[in-house]
Amino acid sequence: MHYVYVIRNELNELYTGSTNDLRVRFAAHNNGKVFSTRGHKWELIYYEAYRVEADAREREKQLKYHGWALAKLKLRLRQSLTQH
Repeated sequence: MHYVYVIRNELNELYTGSTNDLRVRFAAHNNGKVFSTRGHKWELIYYEAYRVEADAREREKQLKYHGWALAKLKLRLRQSLTQH
C-alpha cells in the first residue's frame, strides 16, 4: 500500500507527504531524519491508503499545490473532530 498523510506539529503547522511505509516515515519525522520537519514533534492527524503509488503521489500533489483540496480536507477534519 501507498499512503498520503498529514501531520501536525506543536505550532499547529501541517505537513503533507506520501510513503509506502507510514510507520517508518512517521518515526523519521519525529526523530529528525526529515530535513523539512526537523526540530518539531509531530502527530499523525490523517492518512489515505492507495494500492497504486501514482495515485498516492497525485493526491499528495493536490493537497500540496491546490489550495481547494487542502481546504476541503481541513473542513472534513474539523467536522469529524466536532462530531466526536
